[in-house]
Amino acid sequence: MPQGQIAFRASPAPAAQEALVALTARYGQTDLDSAQIIVALGGDGFMLQTLHDDHSAGLPVYGMNCGTVGFLMNTFSLDTLPERLALAEEAVLNPLAMTATGTDGTVTHALAINEVSLLRMGPQAAKLRILVDGKERMPELVCDGCLLSTPAGSTAYNYSAHGPILPIGADVLALTAVAAFRPRRWRGALLPKGAVVRFEVLDPQKRPVRADADTRPVTDVASVEIRSEPNVRHRILFDPGHGLEERLIVEQFA
Repeated sequence: MPQGQIAFRASPAPAAQEALVALTARYGQTDLDSAQIIVALGGDGFMLQTLHDDHSAGLPVYGMNCGTVGFLMNTFSLDTLPERLALAEEAVLNPLAMTATGTDGTVTHALAINEVSLLRMGPQAAKLRILVDGKERMPELVCDGCLLSTPAGSTAYNYSAHGPILPIGADVLALTAVAAFRPRRWRGALLPKGAVVRFEVLDPQKRPVRADADTRPVTDVASVEIRSEPNVRHRILFDPGHGLEERLIVEQFA
């Protein structure tokens, strides 16, 4: 990748801003319209923000970790960046499309690369009805919340909620409860990637629920419908031998 064709993006964190100054001094800065690649400096949260904000450009995004976990990022280095970009391996991710309807009738659309989660907003547990492809699968789930995760997001909130880690190429989604109270031992479900999942909030006035598409919250939802969006393609680059497939395997043996 020749110099002068990289659009650098950086989180507000001091380490990322310092990296931005050093990298642009060495390799230059290109407007998004003229760039061939985006380099994101920060942590996983900033990578997700970059993918959401710049997906319409259709450019691959190479992340360098200036944050904490950095599961979606590569190791930071000032040196040999063009060579690393030329050798990088690409993973293509399809996000989830969320349609959330509020108790006031407001409809919100959002995309989620990792997961869509529903979480209680008050002291009482949420009560959710779950339908898959229009068929009721659970008339009432009493819980702190529930989430639908992509393979890319399966090591994030989904894994913390004891959901399964999914291979990156798997055409499945993970439906995982958060602190399920009834049915107490329900561990969730694996669903086909093409499934349409609908959550209906039971008694939303007494038991308010919010929905999060990655980091975008929608409060006081009455229902949430989620489906995979194959027409949106997020392109992420990784150093050879350190792609998402390898990272998902390593995570399971950590």
